[in-house]
Parts: sequence; structure tokens; C-alpha cells
Amino acid sequence: MTRLRGLFGRGRDRGTIALYTVLFTPIVFLLAGLLVDGGLAIHARQRAADMAEQAARAGANQIDAERLRATGKPVLDPGRARAAACDLLAAYRDQVTASNCDADEQEVAVSVQITVRPQLLGIIPGFSEFRLTSGATARPVTGGNP
Repeated sequence: MTRLRGLFGRGRDRGTIALYTVLFTPIVFLLAGLLVDGGLAIHARQRAADMAEQAARAGANQIDAERLRATGKPVLDPGRARAAACDLLAAYRDQVTASNCDADEQEVAVSVQITVRPQLLGIIPGFSEFRLTSGATARPVTGGNP
């Protein structure tokens, strides 16, 4: 038994592992939370951008056919464009916290807000949820150069 004490430093390091465990467990938990919840935030921003882009494109498809025939230039019907963009976002009602659809004769602008609840960092006060907003604009385009 005395040989073992000689090999392990005669008991000088008692409790150091417990101290490291107490100190580094919260740090590891915080880093894991940043990794998981940071990934959720990045994914939510991409989802919001995708929804905004889809809605803006749906609105940009609402070209005023009579003016297109008369002038040869694509002009939006602002009322129909706004309605088409907002209707597409209505399909994501369970995911979208807030949205704004605006249109004029030249372009459609859409902004989408998504709320994300953190999985691991939610137990820390002040990290209850966060909101991510993304926007997109689209213009009508017809044909191409021959």
C-alpha cells in the first residue's frame, strides 16, 4: 500500500478532479447550448429567408396583363401582388410570428419574422426566446433577349 501512495503523490491531489468537474461542467453545457441553439438560429434565419423569397416571387407573378399587352413592359397589379404574397405566408401560420407584405407597380417586398425557443440555453434567465427577421424583394420579369 505504501508503494501505491508513492506512485500517486502521497494523497496531495485529493479532490482536484471534483473541482475540475464543478468548474468545467457549466462551461461544457454552455458550449453545447451555443452549438445546438446557434444551429437552430441559423436554420430559422434560413427558413425565414426562404419563406420571404417564395412570397415575394409569388407576388411578382401577379403581372397586370392588360398593361403588359399595351406597353410590352411587365407591371405589377399591387393589390393582387400583395394578396398573393400574404396568402403564401398564411400557409406558414404556425411558424411565422409576424410578416409584412408590400407591393407597388415595380416590386414586391416581404419581411418575415420567426420566433425560436432555445433548447438548452432556455434554462438561463434572459434566453427564453429570440426572434429572427428576414426580407426579400422581387421584380416581375418577362421573356429574355433572343
